[in-house]
Amino acid sequence: MTETTAPALEEVLKDSPSNWGKWGADDEVGSLNYLGPEQVLAAARLIQDGKVFTLQRLIGDPKGDPVWPGRTPAERTQILDEGDWDEGGKGPAFPGGLHYADDKINAFLQGSTQYDGLGHVWYGGQIWNGYDARTTIGGLDKASVEPIAERGVVGRAVLLDMARFRGKPAMEAAETFTHEDLLACAEAQGVELRKRDIIIIRTNHLQLFFEKGDAFYDGFCEAGLVYSPELVQWFADMEIPNLVTDTIANEVTSDPNTGVALVLHNALMRNLGVTFTEITDLEKLAEDCAQDGRYELFYAAAPLKVAKGSGAPVNPIVIK
Repeated sequence: MTETTAPALEEVLKDSPSNWGKWGADDEVGSLNYLGPEQVLAAARLIQDGKVFTLQRLIGDPKGDPVWPGRTPAERTQILDEGDWDEGGKGPAFPGGLHYADDKINAFLQGSTQYDGLGHVWYGGQIWNGYDARTTIGGLDKASVEPIAERGVVGRAVLLDMARFRGKPAMEAAETFTHEDLLACAEAQGVELRKRDIIIIRTNHLQLFFEKGDAFYDGFCEAGLVYSPELVQWFADMEIPNLVTDTIANEVTSDPNTGVALVLHNALMRNLGVTFTEITDLEKLAEDCAQDGRYELFYAAAPLKVAKGSGAPVNPIVIK
């Protein structure tokens, strides 16, 4: 991202609501505290057919892996396979003649479907809950992805199919929508948005990545939610624990009104403690929801437990 004359986040968000201290001075999972046993049991009662949908995008997709500009896609390296034994003793010898395959991966922790730790972004020298931003040096000592992974995320989720609601196969670059659009989409789908819902938003914007290749990054600005004080207050009032989308950054990349980058990462994640889940694949789920008209879902996810990680890969599961 290039430097602009955009106002500082301190100015844009000076009156923005905050949940700092709400769950104590040591909290590291934020609005996930809204999801307790009551929410888990209520979500479990939504299961009717036992249909399971996994939301992770394939790592190492032959068609490419969409990543934030500056990150590189994951690289999988084959370490051992039958060829090592074909080459005459290169493969290790085990009693009984066992052969096996082995491989490794070199990847950005946030280079695939993933959860952000609450300390992933900040401004003004403080991350979530008021922790000093210097606690991120060398790895996140506070508000990393590890506490989220230890806790897990389970609750009632609602899929809001914004692309279908707007009558298009995929939302366009820089296309925006508000919380009022989310409410209108929910009404059109015949589903009620309730307090403490996990919100899943389908834009299918990344279809443009698979169609355009590297040209997708020209003037990079994804479709997504756009900042307003009213939207942030709505998230606070609705006690939203988790925002899940199928884009790389869960919001319009650059705010069209101020030019500030990733305002909602700060207003929602840093200030309210809303966890972000990004780069999900919602296509099979969305098609099924369109067919049966059921958009309220049982959702469960737990990112990988990475010590001090700013994020970690995840394969969320939805059951209908």
